Amino acid sequence: MRYVGLIDCNNFFVSCEKVFAPALADRPVVVTSNNDGCVVAMSGEAKALGITRGVPVFQIRELVERHKVAVLHGNHRLYGNLSARVMATVESILPDIEVYSIDEAFINFPAGATADDAEALGRRIATAVRRNVGIPVSIGIASTKTLAKAAARVAKRDLTNRAVFLIDSDQRRRGILAGMSVGDIWGIGRRLVDKLKRAGIERASDFADAPAPLVTQLVNITGQRTWRELNGDPCIDKDPEAAVKKQICTTRTFSPSISSLERLEEAITRFMENASRKLRHQKSVTKGISVFIQTNSYRKDLPQYTNSAYRAFEEPTNDLMTLVKTALEALGSIYREGLRYRRAGVIITDTRPAEGMQPSLFSSVTDREKRRRLNTRVDQLNRHPLTSDKIHLASGVSPNPPAPDNNR
Repeated sequence: MRYVGLIDCNNFFVSCEKVFAPALADRPVVVTSNNDGCVVAMSGEAKALGITRGVPVFQIRELVERHKVAVLHGNHRLYGNLSARVMATVESILPDIEVYSIDEAFINFPAGATADDAEALGRRIATAVRRNVGIPVSIGIASTKTLAKAAARVAKRDLTNRAVFLIDSDQRRRGILAGMSVGDIWGIGRRLVDKLKRAGIERASDFADAPAPLVTQLVNITGQRTWRELNGDPCIDKDPEAAVKKQICTTRTFSPSISSLERLEEAITRFMENASRKLRHQKSVTKGISVFIQTNSYRKDLPQYTNSAYRAFEEPTNDLMTLVKTALEALGSIYREGLRYRRAGVIITDTRPAEGMQPSLFSSVTDREKRRRLNTRVDQLNRHPLTSDKIHLASGVSPNPPAPDNNR
């Protein structure tokens, strides 16, 4: 059996807010939508008060005031930034990752990994994400994606599992499904729930145990695949669109830590070179980038600092010079002298296909074709066996590079 995992960030929007506001650690917190003031995320403390998703804040005003509930407006740029950092941390440990949503990702464990191997690797990932990003995660591990989603629900609710729950036997599989309503199954919508309940199927275990002819009669092909997955038969393939990443991250932990701006500029330049190469390889452009830096959270005797900066482009781009120059500007805006930085990274966000992208009428870029040829030539040289990963930009990159000499 080959194991698959589902990583789910706990109370993600609230957890993001708490990363940069430690004073909220033990307070009930809700995050609201920016348009209608409805609750879209709650901390565990807020859930314990009976606050539910979708309720308008004005309806719980008395509850908010009585229990000093922190009410925050959604900061989706922050959430996207931290999501990318979570996924980058996961990818640095287990590269076979499929980002499913802003707070969830599937991971495929290596072929031949035992149940103990998968569980240990899951705990390593959960620890690394909490340490590097500050976000708590729950990880479900099973033989199929649908069962991994079910396992992640258990990991999130049962704290004795230490963030990871593994379905590694048929007895455990049946026990988990017996405790789930049919409406809790991943991929089963409300309308289908009503239809299944009319047929006497109330629990997830009822659906899994239903005979194949009845399942074929009640649900479509997608539902039949869900039924097979609940019975341990992997049949939901990796999304072909996942190969085109919506976010591209390059991060690194420094050992020893570094202090100088020059050293950080060199690192950020290399990170952006690598990330932008992947962007061009998948024939995409980006609308914005983020840069983050972080001190050593384990060294409580040293000053602590974590910050990030986002920069948007007037038109989507994959140009190496533009991306590096913008990343260095972002770094300069958050760098603090005298601190020892242990981790840094760049995040390319909001990618989209380069094909058909029209340049802005107000664009300041005048040497577009020269830039394109330079990018292509640098990528070619870095893929060549004799010059692989040897061509780099100086960190003090000029915004107007000379045109490449195609005769050389």
